Amino acid sequence: MPGRPIPRKEPRVSLPDFDMVLFGGTGDLARRKLLPALFDAHRTGCLHPSSRILATGSHPHTTEQYKAMLEESVRPGLEHAPPEAWTSFMDRIGYVQADARQPAHFDALAEQVLARKPEVVVCYLATAPHIFVPICEQLGRTGLNAPNVRVVLEKPLGHDLDSSEAINNAVSRYFGEEQIYRIDHYLGKESVQNLMAIRFANALFEPLWRREWVQDVQITIAEELGVETRGDFYDRTGALRDMVQNHLVQLLCMVAMEPPASLSEDAIRDEKIKILKALKPILPQDVAEKTVRGQYRAGAVGGKPVVSYVDEQGIAADSTTETFVAIKAEIANWRWEGVPFYLRTGKRMQSRVAEIVVHFRDVPHAIFPRPLTLSPQNRLVIRLQPEESIRLYFLVKQPGDTVELTPTSLDLDFANSFKMRRAGAYERLLLDVIRGKLGLFVRRDEQVQAWRWVEPILDTWDQSTVPPKPYTAGTWGPAASSALMSRDGALWHEEA
Repeated sequence: MPGRPIPRKEPRVSLPDFDMVLFGGTGDLARRKLLPALFDAHRTGCLHPSSRILATGSHPHTTEQYKAMLEESVRPGLEHAPPEAWTSFMDRIGYVQADARQPAHFDALAEQVLARKPEVVVCYLATAPHIFVPICEQLGRTGLNAPNVRVVLEKPLGHDLDSSEAINNAVSRYFGEEQIYRIDHYLGKESVQNLMAIRFANALFEPLWRREWVQDVQITIAEELGVETRGDFYDRTGALRDMVQNHLVQLLCMVAMEPPASLSEDAIRDEKIKILKALKPILPQDVAEKTVRGQYRAGAVGGKPVVSYVDEQGIAADSTTETFVAIKAEIANWRWEGVPFYLRTGKRMQSRVAEIVVHFRDVPHAIFPRPLTLSPQNRLVIRLQPEESIRLYFLVKQPGDTVELTPTSLDLDFANSFKMRRAGAYERLLLDVIRGKLGLFVRRDEQVQAWRWVEPILDTWDQSTVPPKPYTAGTWGPAASSALMSRDGALWHEEA
């Protein structure tokens, strides 16, 4: 039947034999994201039969004790987990005690890895950033920094530019830049990859992707969750460091960058760095006008009451840490001059959503009566979560004798359009590390420029006596966020 998606078989990915060492293997990230992603790759036949996963932690667990922990904390959350697949996945798992303060632990770890001689060794640092340097020192001392070793650094990499550069300098003493994978899992999402395909593989969009036809761009990452058990970490970090400096800025680069000469890793990252350097600085005197910081108060999310941020576990009663950020960003280049990029993220929001919305300008001369709305009728909505989809909104004539326009949309739902399994973001990125593909990872100069752009905002907020704007949990953030848009005659997508 024309237009019906053709089912395709799941491809088998040929990967080299590897050992993956998960530092922080007992932590939340490893159990919620990394191990489920590796399990999905295992059950679909992507992993080399001999490859191993060695989890580490500071506690003296045995491998059997660690596997029992995974039975309780990981397996219940897995979808489509046949017992035989889980059993064979567990056969790959080992546990090694590795306290960064105990060199003997790393001697034992190195002996295990080097004796087997895998083609690739991946050291994933799913730990607090302050442990990155001592871990890398021990890896270098024991020879686990050979050319076939790759080290993955989780965000946030530092607290500011100076601390980020200190970590990078220390890690670079033991690993070359081609061995360092600074991960941002949003870059691994299928819809972000499709953003490049939409822009650079279709003559339909490229002529419109510029200041003459784009009115504004909105990038939102909203969460229903609060700080949960991460109160102590989050109160020292805040939404600007946790989400804007990495995820939102990277998505902005993917939307705004020029067409790369090829899909090679440096061609793509060279174009992203140009956008980061072209971001207009937000000077201290402009911070109040171009940014909004907020903090959630008690409210209800999903019909259940939730407490204020300052009543969460591990949060000081007088905390001024922001849980919401909205920013009006601008790019000083030929393509985007005058086009505002609105960035927004927050916890305890009305719903969990991550999306990119491109609002196109109205036609220059309207011959039809226009629907009564302030929002542009032509817009492209790229949904990253909870489901991945792309929707193009435009106007058509309503059936009938009168000429009246009504909005409609063309939808691309990945789950319905492509009858094949789609790898999750972490799975895709982990497989790219094993393959040695750096294109979806953040280069050091990108990280430096991102910190340079957000630091003036951080510094101004730190020196301000004005507290964050309060907003009720379960809403879309402070009213000041809508005011930020209304000054430009714009609306957030969900308000349109």
